[in-house]
Amino acid sequence: MNTPYKKKLIEVAIPLEAINAASAREKSIRHGHPSTLHLWWARRPLAACRAVLFAQLVDDPSSHPDQFTTEDEVEAERDRLFRIIEDLVKWENSTNEEVLERARAEIRKNFPDGVPPAYDPFSGGCSIPLEALRLGLPSAGSDLNPVAVMIGKAMIELPSKFKDQKPVHPGKPERLHYRGAEGLAEDILWYAQSLTAKARAKIGHLYPQVTLTNAQGGGDATVLAWLWARTVASPNPAVRGAHVPLISNYWLCNKPKKSVWVKPVVSGTDIRFEVHSGKPADEDAVAAGTKAGRGANFRCLLTGDAITADYVKAEGMAGRMGWRLVAIVAEGKGGRRYVSPTEEQESLAFSEKPEWRPEYPLSQHPQYMSVTNYGPTNISDLFMDRQTIALNTFMDFIPDIVEQIKDADYRRAIHSYLVLGVSRLANRQSTSTFWHTTGEKVEQVFAMQALPMRWDTAEGNPFSSSSGNFIGQVEYLTKSVAALPCAEHPGVERQMDAQNVDFTGFVVSTDPPYYDNVPYADLSDFFYVWLRKGLAATYPELFSTMLVPKQEELVADYKRHGGKDEADSFFLEGMTTVMRHMATQGRPDVPAAIYYAFRQGEVDESGFSVKGWATFLQAIVDAGYSIGATWPVRTELVGNLKKNKNALATSVVMACRPRAADAETVSRIEFIRALRRELPAALKEMHRASIAPVDIPQASIGPGIAIFSRYASVIERDDSPMSVKTALQIINEELDQYLSAQEGDFDPETRFAVTWFTQHGFEKGMFGDADSLARARGISVDDVRHAGIVESSAGRVRIYKREELEEGWDPESDRHLTVWECCQYLVRQHQLDGLSHETAVLLKKFGSDKAEAVKDLAYVLYEISDKRRQDRQEATAYNALITDWTELTRQAAAVHDTRRDGQMRFDV
Repeated sequence: MNTPYKKKLIEVAIPLEAINAASAREKSIRHGHPSTLHLWWARRPLAACRAVLFAQLVDDPSSHPDQFTTEDEVEAERDRLFRIIEDLVKWENSTNEEVLERARAEIRKNFPDGVPPAYDPFSGGCSIPLEALRLGLPSAGSDLNPVAVMIGKAMIELPSKFKDQKPVHPGKPERLHYRGAEGLAEDILWYAQSLTAKARAKIGHLYPQVTLTNAQGGGDATVLAWLWARTVASPNPAVRGAHVPLISNYWLCNKPKKSVWVKPVVSGTDIRFEVHSGKPADEDAVAAGTKAGRGANFRCLLTGDAITADYVKAEGMAGRMGWRLVAIVAEGKGGRRYVSPTEEQESLAFSEKPEWRPEYPLSQHPQYMSVTNYGPTNISDLFMDRQTIALNTFMDFIPDIVEQIKDADYRRAIHSYLVLGVSRLANRQSTSTFWHTTGEKVEQVFAMQALPMRWDTAEGNPFSSSSGNFIGQVEYLTKSVAALPCAEHPGVERQMDAQNVDFTGFVVSTDPPYYDNVPYADLSDFFYVWLRKGLAATYPELFSTMLVPKQEELVADYKRHGGKDEADSFFLEGMTTVMRHMATQGRPDVPAAIYYAFRQGEVDESGFSVKGWATFLQAIVDAGYSIGATWPVRTELVGNLKKNKNALATSVVMACRPRAADAETVSRIEFIRALRRELPAALKEMHRASIAPVDIPQASIGPGIAIFSRYASVIERDDSPMSVKTALQIINEELDQYLSAQEGDFDPETRFAVTWFTQHGFEKGMFGDADSLARARGISVDDVRHAGIVESSAGRVRIYKREELEEGWDPESDRHLTVWECCQYLVRQHQLDGLSHETAVLLKKFGSDKAEAVKDLAYVLYEISDKRRQDRQEATAYNALITDWTELTRQAAAVHDTRRDGQMRFDV
């Protein structure tokens, strides 16, 4: 028998709505957010990590029946813990010592012998180790990827070493008192400014000003960016050798009140570019550029001939692509000014050659590195000459700049952050950047998790005030550093394969790789070559390899492993090994928290989970874990959920404990019986908590997979062990049956409408079919028509769309009120006004019983709509309503019913 342990809060209940709201809001925070220290591709929201760690460590009050003797007392204590979490997850409180200390004290109370250390073996962007440090835990993390490790060191190791230290630079300090890493941040910026001055003195001549016309304000102006287009030789022999530009579009600025575009002027075989302002006569032509369809298909500006994708690819692979300067962006009075290019400006960019280039091979991954399809073979090919010279210059001067710092450890730290600043600059100084025509800025290389081919690029001026400049990058970094937590004992971040980690004594909280998700090792080479150039002598072991280690990266990459089956085996075996070590070595009195970024594509058309999710869960179960709870933590802005499709909303957080040593083996039918006994109550609780319908399939996995994973094995009819994928299919089937059973609680007209909607949507069907359906429910089609749900004429029946429903409808005067009507009118009101007083008043008028039925119906209709591609927008409407349900009911409760002269009025 296993020793019984107290249940932790994460295994019973968490304030999901507050965590989701804070996680979603955090996506819009930029200044001071740790993510701005350096780019990493898949960070979990800090709010979620903080809340999950707290809930992992704090006992659920039901574990203390001697202290909390009644259910009311348990709920009251749980509410108190929820309030701590609700304060804890707010971004404004991430540096609020009073709020943080309240949480730390609660954790200490649960561990009188000392709080346990936390470990994340897949630390990535370091969100989890950072939040462990913030909560007062000894914190450690590791990753195979040296770029991730360096980011982690900059976040949890270095700041604490110099806690509360005043800056050492020879300039005037900015303040009298320094807390945390504020002094460190000030020094980083001061030495970065010195670095900029030294770099400008050497290469400033490569970044000349431009002269503005009188209409543009006159005088000389600093260039913010040079806008370039790639070129290929025209395929027409009549103009043999003449190069023509490949331009995605001619827009330079495309705003409602500001339009600037470039016009190519052709003379013989010569092409020049003129900048024009105002609305163009042919906007479609401006938007098309020299494009001629999708992908790498263009047209020749000289002859009009098609330039096919195959031709472009062949020219690129042969190294025959060139560059043309299309426009120049300058800093004018009152905004950006656009200047036509000159030959002098164009030739200056290629007038000098860099002394060193990152001549390392680019990954050839076909899915994420499409830039390699058009010629680039080395990382050096992603940088123009002037960009390479600039990055070299900044990097090479760093040792000289920090040499004056006396303390060796502190000098090493400032050096490290300045190198990270140059690495950040590389993300804006590459041929993979582009000009953002509405933001009027240089957009970063990794605007997506890939390296696509860019036909036109924006070369920023590192000495300007625009997004391509060095100081701007360091300012983002230093604001992040200043806000980082500093602990008495610094965290530890190291490079290690997760399969070799010893978890003895650690609380494990981790965000592992997701099956066949993005191979970050391939993308990380972009930064690694610059970090290695600047830090190889400082961290020789971390930067000992030529490029980022890839073969050991724990993802199912068929490209690396020679096929899908081989990739599947590699991932399953490796992840199972890690999870088994976690289960057998990790601290037994605290459940592990394991994140999984659930994508919309993880569920197929039948509603069954596909391979990635099933494989990941299989590794957890095979490792000996029992999954006690799953929580869908939203990681996207709430607004994204209301668009035309149901995009990724969640990371599923699983609370896992080692499976009981005496776990029994059961049959398939016994497993299904257990599901039918326990799943409905869990699903009712989710509905009560107003978990968004888009999250229900993931959340329902919790109680379902908890039942499956508590058994040593579930045996199929042929005596083989049941796979996780089969278990997920059964769980989904039971979920469907549960939702179908809910329909029995609705009025007969609503039950008719649900079935008709399932079969026909809003399209017409035969009256005979409708009549049979209605009679089976003890009503007639006329009853449904009088209820205002359907139109019946000419032998055809259809459900009214919401825009067809009558205006001024009042449920209190409706003599044939149905749940269907209430739901459709409420959805319409919510679509029009969102969380408004009018929406709350309408909900109030339904009464509590009808309101609950409306919510249940919204869940049912979401499920029906989501399974049909043509109704995904309909699904979004129901999802949005449930997402706002808790706040909506709160507002409705605040609405007061006042009657005067027999008339119903509602006041707040």
